[in-house]
Amino acid sequence: MIMSLSKVVYFLVAAVVSSALAQEAPRDEAGFTDYVAAELRKQIGEANVVVKAPLTLGVRELQANLDRIFAFCRGNADGCSREIDTYVKGAAEAYRAQSAPPTKEAVRLVVRTAEYVQAARSGPVGSKPLQIQAWPFVEGLNILPVIDNSRTIRMLGENDNTKLGLTADEVYELGVANLRKELKPLMEVAKVAAHGQIGQLIGNAFNPSRMILLDSWAPLAQAQGGVLIVAIPATDAVFYVSEDTRTAIDALRTLTKEILGRAPNRLSGNLYRWRAGGWELVSK
Repeated sequence: MIMSLSKVVYFLVAAVVSSALAQEAPRDEAGFTDYVAAELRKQIGEANVVVKAPLTLGVRELQANLDRIFAFCRGNADGCSREIDTYVKGAAEAYRAQSAPPTKEAVRLVVRTAEYVQAARSGPVGSKPLQIQAWPFVEGLNILPVIDNSRTIRMLGENDNTKLGLTADEVYELGVANLRKELKPLMEVAKVAAHGQIGQLIGNAFNPSRMILLDSWAPLAQAQGGVLIVAIPATDAVFYVSEDTRTAIDALRTLTKEILGRAPNRLSGNLYRWRAGGWELVSK
């Protein structure tokens, strides 16, 4: 899909949320938290969900933050029931997937910021840090192996390597191979961005992972006269332009900033220029 630079719009990705009727959900933080906790317990059992603080639930080793769904419900009473139901189902599936044994077919790779990696390894106060592995990718970004369980994605830790019978390097190579196998060729899903336009790939949790497959971008760059600058502001979105001009870059930065300010699954505010030898950070 292509957007005009003069009509830059932001892309919002729906948040994952839990189950209830909007008029039944309490409007205070403590009551809302207890309500969502009760709905989640119906899905995964009483002992697996604890209230850690207002708008914060513990789901065994996982932490469920309710601040975004709470804010949504306060401003969107009509849609609250649907959003809470989605959240509960998503959280329940994430909990079940966390304990499921990994399979080689489900190994994928994602890109995340260095800040994300640091935060995940330290973990919120009182919570168990995530087990993750990370490889440096390009300035500001790391590559992380994950397990793709249909509707949920969980980080793949070193203990999972053992269960898979693979070394860390073999996990990486498997992730690359699976991405190439599962993702459609780029030119089947990406349109050439003409002058004054922003191209986009949205709605797939592994769209930003396409950056890892550097060679796959060559046909698009060539079709755009050798110029390809991308942004990955959300974990399921890539935006790109075909002009290395201040106007085009500013428009792409504006769109990126809009998404970072609104999307619940924000990723990076950086722009990257494609080169045959690797991605290059676009300076401010």
